[in-house]
Amino acid sequence: MSLEKIRNIGIAAHIDAGKTTTTERILFFTGLNYKIGEVHHGEATMDFMKQEQERGITITSAAITTKWLDHQVNIIDTPGHVDFTIEVERSIRVLDGLIVVFCAVGGVEPQSETVWNQAERYHVPRIAFINKMDRVGADFFDCINGMIKNLGTTAVPFQLPVGSEENFKGMIDLVNMEYVCFENDKMEILPVPNEYKEEAHKYRNQLLEHLADFDDTMAEKYLGGETIEADFIKKVARAAVIKSFITPVFCGSAFTNKGVQTLLNAVVDYLPSPIDKGKVNGTDVRDPEKVVGRSPAVTEPFSALAFKIIHDPFVGQQTFIRVYSGKITSGDKILNVTKSEPERVGRILRIRAKDREEMTEVAVGDIAALIGLKYTTTGDTLSDSVHPLLFEKIFIPTSVISASIKPASKKEDEKLGFALNKLALEDPSFSVKYDDETQETIISGMGELHLEIIIDRLKEEFKVEAEIGKPRVAYKETILKEADAEKKYAKQSGGRGQYGHCLLRIEPNTGKGFEFVDQIKGGAIPREFIPAVRKGVEEACQKGEYAGFPVVDVKVILYDGSYHDVDSSEIAFKIAGSLCFKEAVRKANPTLLEPIMKIEISSPDEYLGDVMADLNRRRGKIESMRRFRKGSQKVAGKVPLREMFQYSSTLRNLSSGRANYSMEFFQYQELPRSVQEKVLAEVAERKLAEKK
Repeated sequence: MSLEKIRNIGIAAHIDAGKTTTTERILFFTGLNYKIGEVHHGEATMDFMKQEQERGITITSAAITTKWLDHQVNIIDTPGHVDFTIEVERSIRVLDGLIVVFCAVGGVEPQSETVWNQAERYHVPRIAFINKMDRVGADFFDCINGMIKNLGTTAVPFQLPVGSEENFKGMIDLVNMEYVCFENDKMEILPVPNEYKEEAHKYRNQLLEHLADFDDTMAEKYLGGETIEADFIKKVARAAVIKSFITPVFCGSAFTNKGVQTLLNAVVDYLPSPIDKGKVNGTDVRDPEKVVGRSPAVTEPFSALAFKIIHDPFVGQQTFIRVYSGKITSGDKILNVTKSEPERVGRILRIRAKDREEMTEVAVGDIAALIGLKYTTTGDTLSDSVHPLLFEKIFIPTSVISASIKPASKKEDEKLGFALNKLALEDPSFSVKYDDETQETIISGMGELHLEIIIDRLKEEFKVEAEIGKPRVAYKETILKEADAEKKYAKQSGGRGQYGHCLLRIEPNTGKGFEFVDQIKGGAIPREFIPAVRKGVEEACQKGEYAGFPVVDVKVILYDGSYHDVDSSEIAFKIAGSLCFKEAVRKANPTLLEPIMKIEISSPDEYLGDVMADLNRRRGKIESMRRFRKGSQKVAGKVPLREMFQYSSTLRNLSSGRANYSMEFFQYQELPRSVQEKVLAEVAERKLAEKK
C-alpha cells in the first residue's frame, strides 16, 4: 500500500471517556470485528489482558491494523489511568496522528491535559472526539471552551450536535453542510434541518475564518464571497491540522454507534500519513552535533524506533517497532545503535491485539513486532549497520511509589527475580533494585494500582506467589547550598597500592537533574581517570547520606586533585569520587523532596465542604473550582502523595460513594521540616526492625 494511504494513529483520553469503546466500534465498522466487544462485559478486543477484563480499564497499549476507504489504519489504543502513562508516552512517540476523546459531561479532565502535553512534546497532530453526547449533562460547547481555555488549542467545530442527552440524534457536517442522522440503528445523510440552518452557517463561517487565517487562497475565496467546495476545505484543513494550527472537533456516542463512521472519515481526511510527517531527524553517532535526516522512503537506509517490549510465553520477546525509512525482511542483520550491538531479525509479525499474523517484511511507515532481538529495549534506535543514526529517546516518567517484595517461599526466589526483570523490561516506569543494607528487593512504580497490577501479573502470567510490603513514597534528596570537599583515597597493602585524590564543589541544580562538570587543568588528574570520578559520584547519588534516598538536582564540579604514577587506578578514583561527594553533601544542607500530585475531585455540592476540609487536612492546596454539571463541582489542586494512600475509601465515605477523583504526578517539592523528622524517624525504625 502506498505511504499516502497509511495512517498511524492513537486513541487517548482521560479514564472512562470511552477510548476503548470508540476503538471497538472502529474495528466493527471497518469490518475487522463481526461482533462488538463491550468493555463492561470484559469482551473488548483491545483489552485482552485478564487484569483489563476484570477491571474494565486499559492497562497496556494495544496495536491493531484495519482498513477504511482504501486506507490502512494502524491503531494504538492507550490507557487513561495515570499509573500507566508510560504506555501513552511511548505510543505517542511513534504515532503520526492522535484522536483525543473527551467525555461530553466531564470535559477536559486531568489526564486529558497530560495526554495533550505528551502529544505537544512530540508535535503530534490531533483531532478531538466529544463522546457520550447522549449522557445526562452532555455539553458540546462547554467541552470546546474547556479545550481552548485549559489546553491552549484552537478547537474548531467541524460538526454540530443535533440534540443532546436522550435526544441526541446525530450531527451536522459543517464541511459538506449535511445532516448525518442516526435513527433506527442506521446512518442516513439528510439535508440540514431548517431550525439548524442559521447556527450551521454561523459555525461554518467560523471554520472558514480559521482556515482563511492559515491559507491565502482560502482567504481570497472567503472574503470574495465565493462558493467554497468541500474538497478544497478538506485540503486546507488537512494542511492546518498537520501543522497543528487547528484541532478539528467531532462528536458522537460510541456506545450507541453514533458518529464513529464520520470520525473514521476524519482520520483519513485530516490526520497525516508518513509522507505528510516528512523527514525524521536523528543524530550522527560519529558526530553527536550533526543532525541526520531520513526521508520516509523505502529506498532510504533502514531506521526504526523500538517503542514497546512484550514477553509472550508462546513466541518469546516481541519488540514493537515503528519504521521511519527503508525496509527489513526476516533473517536480516541490523544494528541496535543505542546499545552498539548487532541484532538479527528472526520473525516479523503484524499484531492484531492478542492475535498475530506472520509477515516476510516490514517497510517504512508501518508498525510491526520483531522476534529474536536480544539487546533491544524501549526507546532504542535500530538501523542498518552502514548508515547508523540515533533517534531521540522516549521520555520515562519518574516513579513515585515503592514497596518491598519477597517470594511466598524461598524456592521461588530465583523465579521471582526472573519475572520482575521481565516486567521491568516491558515497562520502563516500573523498576526493581536490591537494597544491600536491608537485604530487600524494592519495586517502584507510578501508583498503588500500578504495583497491584504487577503483583497480579506475577501470579497469573509467571505463576509466582509474592508478598508485597506496605507501599512507601519514593522520596528523593537534594541540597540547599554550595559546598566543597576533598578526599584522598590511599591504600597500601604490600605490592602495588591504590591512590586517588579529588576536590569537588557541589551546587543546587534545581529542576535540571544531575550535572557533572570537569574543570581539571594542567593534568592534575589524568584524563583517563575523570570518568571514574564521575562514576563514583553517580553511584553515591543512588543512595544519599541524609536518609538513603536518591540524590537529585545537583551540579558536581571536579576542579582539582592529584595522582600517583604507579598506584593510581580507575577504582581508586571511583572510590575517592564517591567519598568526596558524600562528604560534600553532608556540608551542603541536605533536604528531602516529596512527590506532589495534581488532583481533581468531582463532588456533589452537598459533600463539597467535607471533601475540601479533608483535602486541607492532607496538606492539599485547592487551586480552582468549577461547576461541570448541575448540582456538582470539580475541585482541582495539589496534594502530597504521602497523604493520599487509601484516599478512595475516605472519599467514598465522605460522599456516600457519589464523589470520584483522579490524581497524577506533578513534581517533587521540598518536604516541610516537621514532616522530614517523621520520615527520618520512620526510616530509622524500619532499619531497626529489619536488623532484628
